[in-house]
Amino acid sequence: MTDASVSAPDSIRVLVADDQAIIRDGLVTVLSLLPDVEVVGEAADGEEAVRLAVEARPDVVLMDLRMPVLDGVGATERIVREAPGSAILVLTTFADDDSILAALRAGAKGYLTKDAGRAEVAAAIRAVARGQSTFAPEVGALLVSTLTGAATPPSAQVSGGPVSADALLGRFPTLTRREAEVLALIADGLSNGEIAARLFVSVATVKTHINAIFAKVAVRDRSQAIALVRS
Repeated sequence: MTDASVSAPDSIRVLVADDQAIIRDGLVTVLSLLPDVEVVGEAADGEEAVRLAVEARPDVVLMDLRMPVLDGVGATERIVREAPGSAILVLTTFADDDSILAALRAGAKGYLTKDAGRAEVAAAIRAVARGQSTFAPEVGALLVSTLTGAATPPSAQVSGGPVSADALLGRFPTLTRREAEVLALIADGLSNGEIAARLFVSVATVKTHINAIFAKVAVRDRSQAIALVRS
């Protein structure tokens, strides 16, 4: 960890929290190239992120959501409470509405997905360090739909009849039977809670299936998934 006493006067002090070493190392390397950013710590789990945030008091914590010991949402809640001067910027692979809302309710000031470019990440860090909020475009669309009471973003409104899991298995052979069922219910406009109730599983299980589905069919969010299925 860099000693704060040698920080440049105007540098933005950043703590990177991600359980995947290769991603964490890559982020540290990229951030170290920015003239106005100083990496003051690295955490491999949420508990370590909280401890380092309290010790180092970074301006920004770049936070993954899925981490061992304590997840990103739990770590965000604690950092907001125990190190209130540190702004949380989520950087994760997950762009589903439940993950986004949970992070923002915990106190995150920004939310990016890991396909964001270097310039986008740098701009977001600078924005949250100034006290501004910043979101990836797809995250902003989900927030607007939530605030306006829409079940899904306008671009993801469902049209047509029910979708067959068997038909989806034919189109996307890498899916499991259960993943095809979940994707069919997403395409029919059901929320995670409604899907869980329909399939008699937990919401956490539904989220796990959704993350696997998004990776397998190469989409980033519900809007894209629905558009793909309905195309």
